[in-house]
Amino acid sequence: MALKIAISSQKGGVAKTTTSLSLGACLAEQGRRVLLVDLDPQANLTQSLGVNPEQMRRTIGDVLLDQATLLSASRESSVFNLDLVPANAGLLVLDKILYGRPGYEYRLQTQVQPRNGEDYDVIIFDCPPSLGTLTLNALTAADILIIPVPAEYYAVRSLQKYLQLIQLVHCKSNPKLTYRLLVTMFDRRNRIGEIILKQLRRDYRNTLFDTLIPIDVKLRESPIFCQPITQYAPQTRGAEGYRALATELMTHG
Repeated sequence: MALKIAISSQKGGVAKTTTSLSLGACLAEQGRRVLLVDLDPQANLTQSLGVNPEQMRRTIGDVLLDQATLLSASRESSVFNLDLVPANAGLLVLDKILYGRPGYEYRLQTQVQPRNGEDYDVIIFDCPPSLGTLTLNALTAADILIIPVPAEYYAVRSLQKYLQLIQLVHCKSNPKLTYRLLVTMFDRRNRIGEIILKQLRRDYRNTLFDTLIPIDVKLRESPIFCQPITQYAPQTRGAEGYRALATELMTHG
């Protein structure tokens, strides 16, 4: 049975897609079969692997409409052990179509069940920065939610409200869902960042990853070259940070 991970935040610019791609690549590097599922209409994850969203015959939208299975919509990437279910702008319309349909939040959960013995070790859902039908599907299907949080005032301030919404999901559609917080884009030279990190460790010590993802320009550059950090700049601080995250996640949960 695959470990299903949703990566989500209501705030944009927190390294959500970077975390989806980099964590997936590091897990694949460790020998695990990984499926990345792009649920964001902006399709940044899809493009980060060199795939043109508008040229895809099947996307995650077809899966959610029961017109394709997750496996039939998946495609190999240039990274060994790393596959992708792409997205495109059509998800904007789909988000409205699904809303209100009976059991709409369970569509993805149904699709991630093992079929015919074929399975992945890890499935990662890259969610849009909103709690709409697409994100609700991911949270209902996931075992664990990773919330990227920069050590910044506004990011931390919005976190508590988001956790309240997650609690509603936990009560209504996925009682097994757990969450972990991941500090991203951390700059040790920033005194305010250190103060906020101490606050996070005090208030969320049971759910905060020990791993910190440092600020690293190579992490921002790698999607331009359609490569995860493990291929684009494998010896950088960013690559080592996500390798440490992959190890901590699979060792301690």
